Amino acid sequence: MTIENKNIDFVFSDLTEELYDIFKKSPYLAIDTEAMGLIHGRDRLCLVQICNEFKRTSCIKIELNTSSSPHLKSLLEDEKITKVFHYARFDVAALKCNLGINTKNIFCTKIASKLARTYTNKHGLKDLINELLGIELDKSSQSSDWGSKEDLTQDQLNYAANDVRYLIEAMHKLKVILNRENRYKLAQECFKTISVHADLDILQFSNIFEH
Repeated sequence: MTIENKNIDFVFSDLTEELYDIFKKSPYLAIDTEAMGLIHGRDRLCLVQICNEFKRTSCIKIELNTSSSPHLKSLLEDEKITKVFHYARFDVAALKCNLGINTKNIFCTKIASKLARTYTNKHGLKDLINELLGIELDKSSQSSDWGSKEDLTQDQLNYAANDVRYLIEAMHKLKVILNRENRYKLAQECFKTISVHADLDILQFSNIFEH
């Protein structure tokens, strides 16, 4: 079932064949997730948002007891497509823990922001998008019951979609700064460690790098 809602495709459990064919042609895909909470293994994944460079946006509602999304898995494990997240560590762990997806070729705008925007300590998505793109994100639906059996509200859909709509543009802006400051290679090395940190989070290890 697909619901067209203000340029947002709302689908259940996995992408349709049509949407999969659209997204697999993209060099970049922005990804975000919503869950019942922040603890992997306890708090289930409820929603996955995906957006391409043309702002085609889909929200995939992960229904109770869904353990796989083959089309989504194929896209996220495709090494030719760069997957853009904000705080990828959480999303990558949620996708692996709930859907068995091993995300490849990751760009994290939060890590990139911390390496590029050293003149500020404000690296949240709202501050980042506001500064780089001049867009004010509405975060009023951030704390929601994403696992409800009811359809998502328009406010929830808008919030979820906006969390991915501007990530690809932000990535390009951050790349310019990282290259200018000679930190892009360092950022890439950081991105390679995200899957390891996600695995540690799933196993509920604390910071093993502490003394």
